[in-house]
Amino acid sequence: MTRGIVITGTDTGIGKTVFSAGLAGLLDGFYWKPVQSGLDEETDSEIVARLSGLPAGRVLPEVYRLSMPLSPHRSAEIDGVAIEAAKLSLPDLPGPLIIEGAGGLMVPLNRQTKFIDIFTQWQLPVILCARTALGTINHTLLSIEALRARSIPLVGVAFIGEEMADSQRTIAEFGNVRELGRLPHLDPLTSATLRDAMAANFDLSSVAGIE
Repeated sequence: MTRGIVITGTDTGIGKTVFSAGLAGLLDGFYWKPVQSGLDEETDSEIVARLSGLPAGRVLPEVYRLSMPLSPHRSAEIDGVAIEAAKLSLPDLPGPLIIEGAGGLMVPLNRQTKFIDIFTQWQLPVILCARTALGTINHTLLSIEALRARSIPLVGVAFIGEEMADSQRTIAEFGNVRELGRLPHLDPLTSATLRDAMAANFDLSSVAGIE
């Protein structure tokens, strides 16, 4: 069994936390957000705890909890904290672990290290979450190139938003990547509606090694 899978995105605010919650619940696994920037509103871990349907204890505590909703490197500097990559070691768990990054691949953790550098060290499979809205082709293809340039295993792309069939097809063809499915915007967004949408739109057999 694969120890875990990384959920990253082409940008911030695209819905990867909701997708992570849905996938963690679908796999009956664990969730971990190593670095949380911004504490004034509901954190990503709190969102996952509310939406995933996982029992207590399956959402792991963050290693770094930073006050400001900024890039981790800057939020840490404001808090007087130094993010150390060595502290982001993978936990040993009895089930699949969903790990969510912050923002996109090139988001800095400190003045020397970006998230993609950590992903390179981990060598875990990655699911790339992408919007379906205008601009997604460029952002997604650039992210795919960055992952492959570092030999990070890419499971495929999970689209989030309203269907844009041509954009999704274009990314799959130019990126030579699997389209894993599409998570539509849900209203209302609840644990039940998310679970049903994940089951209807994503095939677990395509997420190799996580079952």
